[in-house]
Amino acid sequence: MSVELTAGTSPEPAVDKEWEPPMPPADLIFDDGEPLESNRHRIAMNALIRSVQHAWADRNDFFTGGNMFIYYSSDQVRNQDFRGPDFFVVLDVDGTKERQGWVVWEEGGRYPDVIVELMSPSTARTDTGRKKDIYERVFKTADYFVFDPFEPNSLQGWHLDSSHGYQPLVADERGWLWCERLGFWLGTWEGTIDRETAVWLRFYDREGNLVLLPDEAAQQQAERERQRAERLAARLRAMGVDPDTV
Repeated sequence: MSVELTAGTSPEPAVDKEWEPPMPPADLIFDDGEPLESNRHRIAMNALIRSVQHAWADRNDFFTGGNMFIYYSSDQVRNQDFRGPDFFVVLDVDGTKERQGWVVWEEGGRYPDVIVELMSPSTARTDTGRKKDIYERVFKTADYFVFDPFEPNSLQGWHLDSSHGYQPLVADERGWLWCERLGFWLGTWEGTIDRETAVWLRFYDREGNLVLLPDEAAQQQAERERQRAERLAARLRAMGVDPDTV
């Protein structure tokens, strides 16, 4: 059948009414079988996660995870570029939802607000190069930090400026960097976590108090109760009463 055209016009393109945009991939992998760089890296990651969860125990409007895949595009899935950040926080989301990984198209297009990469000599170039570029241009993550658990003076950070991209954060006199999205300082702390003594990356509140891990908070509470009991015993003795017989 011929189509008669009026001068200066072109035929309307054929439209397939049954066409639909391709669905995001559903067969996602959430475990590549690759361990963290070292046991210290694992402890450092868990310390950051546990401290935020404990500090915000009364909140359900955030998600924090680590060493989890973040899926954000079909190209990424095809290229099998799966490795996610060592630590990240997403704010203003349902924190009670179970997740094997972070799938952006299943989370309303939300990306991490804060990311920390725990570097090693083999990853430092990528963490401060290609990954930093992705977090800045694609994720638009507000606050990004890197730290090598074996190098106490390695902490660096950037805050995203809407006009000029990532701007380096300047440490205060303690060597700490301010994380604006979380309202915490990031700094180092020397001590023992999970039976390993080292210089760890830790959060501090606005007043400079260490954001405690759950077991640290329990120990602190037990110490307060012990001191309270000792003060009570001292008052009883001053009154001539043996506290052991009360």
